Amino acid sequence: MTANLPALPSPDLNRDIAVLARDAKRANGPLMALVNKLGGSMEQQLALLPPSLRVEVERVTAGALMAAHGLAGLGGEAGGRGTMAAVLATGAAGGAGGLVTSVAELPVTITIILRAIRAEAVKAGFDPDEPGTRAACLEVFAAGSPLAGDDGVNTSFLSARLTLTGPALQGLIAMVAPRLAAALGQKLAAQAVPVLGAVSGAAINAAFLRYYREVARIRFALMRLAVQHGAATVAARFAEATAAPRLTTNRAR
Repeated sequence: MTANLPALPSPDLNRDIAVLARDAKRANGPLMALVNKLGGSMEQQLALLPPSLRVEVERVTAGALMAAHGLAGLGGEAGGRGTMAAVLATGAAGGAGGLVTSVAELPVTITIILRAIRAEAVKAGFDPDEPGTRAACLEVFAAGSPLAGDDGVNTSFLSARLTLTGPALQGLIAMVAPRLAAALGQKLAAQAVPVLGAVSGAAINAAFLRYYREVARIRFALMRLAVQHGAATVAARFAEATAAPRLTTNRAR
């Protein structure tokens, strides 16, 4: 799975895990906090979408993931201002025509974000065309949603090794698509909330790009640490670092 992973000089695993845990808790930016505050809960947002549209979003999402899996690597890896400009443009175009055009732009947005996820794999030293890395890239899309307040980092992938051919690819997409479709449904619903009229489709798209790119950065950093320290050790340390603090009571003696 690795492309080029030089050894780090005397790595401090606890320090690295603490930094990644902090970043995971901060994955949602201020725009998403505003959307959550104004738009209400996930259930309230999704309730705004008719059932037929929710089904269509999941169908479009599954097809887009399959297509993006083959297209994302074409023309090199995307990153930086070019990726942000592209996702802003698609969000603006989609939002301009309401829900119909917003659904139509989803495949383009998914492809752009997947290319950004692949770029994070490259930065961490992984080969984005290696089957295990390609699987990890797709799994980032199962990382919840910035609108749900979900940090999205699941360490079960650290020891996974998948060969994405035929049924394995279809099975992975069948697992990822419902989570991503729910997130995209939230995005569409948030854009339809009247009080959110000042928040454009472009801005929400940008927030989604930042969220999934940050989740990808954290995931691939954990995968790199897993190569160096072992998947079980890294998963346990990260779970401990991100666990909610326990409430304790002092009993009078």
